Amino acid sequence: MQSKMSRNGATGNLTRRALLKGGAIAATALACNRAGFAYAGQPSIPQVRLNNGISMPMLGFGTYSLRGDLCTESVADAISAGYRLLDTAKVYQNEEAVGAGIRKSGIDRKSLFVTSKIWVEDSGYENAKKAFQVTLDKLELEYLDLYLIHRPRGDVNGSWRAMEELNAAGKIRAIGLSNFDPAQYSSLMAAAKTRPAVNQVETHPILQEKAELASLEPATVRMEAWAPFGEGRSGLFTNPTLEAIGKKHNKTVAQTMLRWHFQRGVIAIPRSSNPAHRRENLAIFDFQLTPEDMRTIAALDENRSLFPEWT
Repeated sequence: MQSKMSRNGATGNLTRRALLKGGAIAATALACNRAGFAYAGQPSIPQVRLNNGISMPMLGFGTYSLRGDLCTESVADAISAGYRLLDTAKVYQNEEAVGAGIRKSGIDRKSLFVTSKIWVEDSGYENAKKAFQVTLDKLELEYLDLYLIHRPRGDVNGSWRAMEELNAAGKIRAIGLSNFDPAQYSSLMAAAKTRPAVNQVETHPILQEKAELASLEPATVRMEAWAPFGEGRSGLFTNPTLEAIGKKHNKTVAQTMLRWHFQRGVIAIPRSSNPAHRRENLAIFDFQLTPEDMRTIAALDENRSLFPEWT
C-alpha cells in the first residue's frame, strides 16, 4: 500500500524529506497505530545464510533518528507489518525505545533479528564488553543477533577480540563491521580469529560500492546498506531513470531501489516513520528488475558519498 504522498515526488511545495523533518508524517504514524490501523497481509521476507550458518532477513527496519514514543510505536508497527530485522546503535540514542517497541509488539523474541553497534568512544577490549552489556540492558534482551563495530576508529582490534568472546559465549549470534573500507577490513583480519558476517556501509544508486561488493563475495561477508535510498539526497526520489523503471513495473522509486539492492545480494534497512511507507517498502518481492534495468541503474553510479558529514 502506498500513502497519499508518493516518494516518487512531492506533495504541493513540500518534499517527503521536509514532511518527515517537520513531523507531520510522524504524527500520522502514531495516530494510525493508536487507532489500530490495519493493513492486509504480511510478506515473506527472503533470508540469507551468513558465513557462520545463521540466517538473516534480506530486508529490515532501520531506526536512525527515531526517538522516544515515535521510535517505540514505529518499531512495534514495523514488526506488525512483517519486519523481523531491526537495526539500532548506541549512538542513535534509542536502544531503550527499540526494546520497548519489541515488547509492545508481543512477538516471540526468537523470531526477530536484532542488530546494534558499538560506538567509537567505547572501543577497546574492556570498554567493548561494558558497552555491549549496557546495550543489552537498554534493549532488555538476553542476546543480540548481530553486533557491529560502528566505525573503524579507536582500538578496533581490542573491540573485535571482546566481540569474538561474546560471540563464543552465545551473547551475540554474529559479529560484523560498519563503514570499513577494504584496507581497514584487511588490517582487522590480520589479527582476527573470526571473519565478520556483515559489513554495513553507505550504498545506493549514487554510491554503488561495486568493487567492495565484489571483494566481499569471495569471503562470504554480506554487504548491508544503511540509507539505502540515500535519504533522498541528490534527487534520488525524483530521479527520472528510477521513475521510468518503476513505472514499467508499476512500482515506486523506493520499491525500485530496494529491489535493486535485493537483486545485488545486498541487505537493506530502510527507515520510515510513516506506516504506509513501511509497508510499501516490503512490497518488493512480487516483481523482478530485468538485466537491462540493472545495467541502467548501474550507470547512475557516481562513486560519491551523499553523507560527507560521516566521512
